[in-house]
Amino acid sequence: MNRNHLILTETLCTHYNLEISFVDTLNKMGLIKIEIVEEKQFIHQDQISDLEKIIRLHHELNVNLEGIDVVFNLLEKERALRNELNTLKNRLRLYEND
Repeated sequence: MNRNHLILTETLCTHYNLEISFVDTLNKMGLIKIEIVEEKQFIHQDQISDLEKIIRLHHELNVNLEGIDVVFNLLEKERALRNELNTLKNRLRLYEND
């Protein structure tokens, strides 16, 4: 594991003005993944954009955590369906070119 890509959760909480308990709750719900290294909690930098989306939904739009979970699940399903559609379109093009 490359530690250069991990960000200390305390640093993120300070930067985004969050409670540590909020980040812990997100981890328990499976919305983000906290990695523990040497008894300190870290979040991978790839999850920062999701964390920012969660913060915006929660603070600016007043969406509760359960609602955020639903939104993220629906977005994931939409991505999967879009990928499946693209795959099927590509397969169809193979038969149309014959």
